[in-house]
Amino acid sequence: MLERVVAALEASASVGSIWVSTDAPDLVRQAGGLGDRIAAGSLRLLASTGSPSGSVTSALDSIDSPRRLLVTTADHALLSPGIVETFLSKADAREADLCVGLVEEASLRERFPDSKRTLIPFRGARYSGANLFALQTPEARRVIEFWRRAERDRKQPWRLVYHFGPTALLLFALRRLDLEQALARASRSLGARVAAVVLPQAEAAIDVDRLEDYALAQRILAERSDP
Repeated sequence: MLERVVAALEASASVGSIWVSTDAPDLVRQAGGLGDRIAAGSLRLLASTGSPSGSVTSALDSIDSPRRLLVTTADHALLSPGIVETFLSKADAREADLCVGLVEEASLRERFPDSKRTLIPFRGARYSGANLFALQTPEARRVIEFWRRAERDRKQPWRLVYHFGPTALLLFALRRLDLEQALARASRSLGARVAAVVLPQAEAAIDVDRLEDYALAQRILAERSDP
C-alpha cells in the first residue's frame, strides 16, 4: 500500500519532495522499490511519534519551510495522481490555512454502496474523510495542535464537536449547521481558517484498515487494469 501511495505522489505534477513518517524504517526500506528510492534520495524517512498528529507536528519541525505540506496516509491504497491534483487545485482556490479532503455520502454510495465509512453528518449531507490534508500556511499548526488534543475522538463525530463547546454540539446534533457553517465556526474557535475540499472521486474515501476494505481495494484495482 505504501509503495502505491508513494508512486501516486511521484506521478503528481504538484508534488515535490516526499517524506514517509514511520516507526519501522527497516521494513520500509525492504518494501518493493522504496529502498531504491531512499538510496537515491528521492524518498526520505522521518521517525513517527505515538500518534498521527504528533507525527505531523514532528514533520513540520523537521522539513525545511515547504510552501505547503500535503499529508496523506500509508493505507490510502487507491490514491491516484488525479485525486492528488484535484485536491491540490481545489485547495489552491480556497483562502484557507488548512484544507481537508472529503467525499459526499451520495458519491460514495453511488460507486460503493456497501462500503462502511465513518460519516460526519451536517445539514443537507453527510461526508466521509479522504485522508488528504493541505497545510498551506504556518497558522495550520494551530489546527494540528487541536487535533492532538482531540485525536482520540476522531471516530466519534459528536465527541469531536464537543471540543468546540456545548453550543456547537447542540447545533451539530440538531443538524442546524451545513458543512461551510460548521467549518466557519470551527475556524473562529481555532484561530485558523479551515476549508473543505469535496472530491468527486469516491475512491478517495476508501482507506484500507479492515479485511473488507482490502478486498474492495483489490477489486477496484483489478477493474482498473481490465482492458
